[in-house]
Amino acid sequence: MYMKTTAKWSNVYLLFIAQALFQTASILVITLSGVVGLAMAPDKNLATLPIAMITVGTAMMMIPASMLIRKAGQRNAFMVGTLIGVLAGLVSWYGIIQNSFWIFSIGNMLIGAYQGFSQYYRFAAADAVPEKAKSKAISLVIAGGIVAAFSGPNLAKFTQHLGKVPYAYSYFSIVLLSILAFGIVSLLKLDKTSLQKNDKNNTDKGRSLKKIIKNRDTILALLASSTAFAVMGMSMTVTPIAMYGFGHSAESSATVIQWHVLGMFLPSFFTGLLIQKFGTYRIIISGLFIMFLYIIIALSGTGTGNFVAALFVVGLGWNFLFIGGSSLLTKVYRLEEKEKTQAFHDFTVFAVISIASFFAGNLFNHWGWKGVNIVLIPMLVITLIAALRITWYQGKSVR
Repeated sequence: MYMKTTAKWSNVYLLFIAQALFQTASILVITLSGVVGLAMAPDKNLATLPIAMITVGTAMMMIPASMLIRKAGQRNAFMVGTLIGVLAGLVSWYGIIQNSFWIFSIGNMLIGAYQGFSQYYRFAAADAVPEKAKSKAISLVIAGGIVAAFSGPNLAKFTQHLGKVPYAYSYFSIVLLSILAFGIVSLLKLDKTSLQKNDKNNTDKGRSLKKIIKNRDTILALLASSTAFAVMGMSMTVTPIAMYGFGHSAESSATVIQWHVLGMFLPSFFTGLLIQKFGTYRIIISGLFIMFLYIIIALSGTGTGNFVAALFVVGLGWNFLFIGGSSLLTKVYRLEEKEKTQAFHDFTVFAVISIASFFAGNLFNHWGWKGVNIVLIPMLVITLIAALRITWYQGKSVR
C-alpha cells in the first residue's frame, strides 16, 4: 500500500515540474507579449491581441485535448501538448525575426494551445490520489507556478536583448522549456482514463452534460473559475502597457509580474489545507472579497508600489477562486463523467477570458487603467450574489 501511494504521489510531483516548466514559458510571454505587440501592431488597439490569442488558443484546444486524453491517455496527450509548445516557440521567434505581427500572434495562439493540455495537469493529479487528498494534489500542481514566478520574469530579462533582434530569443527559449517538459511527462505512470475503461468494459457512461451543468455546484465552480480568470486576465493583460504609459521601466513591469505570479501560486501550498478545514464555499467567497480589495488598490494610485500590491492581491484572489472552483468541480462528476465535465468547465472559462482579453486593449485605450478596473466591479458583484444564493439554496452553512 505504501509503495502504491508513493507511486501515485510521484505522478503529482512530476506534474508539478511539468506545470512549472509550462508556467515559466507562460509568464515569459505575459511579461513580454504586450510590449512586443505594441511595437509591431499596425494599430495600437491591437496591441493586446497576441495575449488575447493565448486564451483563444486555449479555449479552442480544451475539447480536442480532452478527446485526445480519452483516446490516447493522459501521458500521451500531455506529450503532444509539449510538442505544440515547441512549435509555439519556433513560430513566435520567427514572427519577431520577420517583424510580422500576425505570425507572432499565431505563435501566441499556439502557446495557448499548449496551455489547453497543461490545464488538465491538475485533474490528472487529482485522479492519482485518494478522494480526501484531491484538493491538496490540485494545489500542489498549481504551486508549480511559484518556480515560474522567479524563472519566467528573469528569463525574460536575461534573454530579451540576446541576438540582433530584441525579444526573439526570449521566445526561442520556449522551445527548450517545452523539450524539457516533454521528457518530464514521458515519465508519468497514470491509470487509464475513465472513457478508455468504459469502452473496454461497455459500462454506463454517466449522465448527460446538460444534466451535470444544471447542478448548482457545477454552476458555482464555473462562476468561480471564470471570474478568477476574467478579472486576473484583464488586469494582467493591460498592466505592462499601463506601466509603460505611466513611465515605468520594463524592469519594474517584470518585477510587478513576478509579484503577481507569486500571489497566484504561493498560496497553493496551503489553499488545499484551507479547503479541507473551512470548506470550498468559504474559500470561493473569500476569493471574491480579495478581488474587491484588488479593485480598491488598483484605483488608489499608479505608482510602482500600487501595481505591485494590486497584482499580488489579484493573484491571491485568483488562487482561492480557481482552486476552490476546481476542487468543487471534482465533487460534481462521477468517474465516467469526468472528461466531458472537465472539458466543458475549462472551455467555458477560457472562452470567457478570451472575450475579456479582446476587450482589454480597447477598454484601456478609451478609458485607461482605472476604467478597465471599474468595468470589473459588476462581474464581481454578480458572482458574489450568485455564490451566496447557491450556497444558501444548497442548505449548507458556508464552510
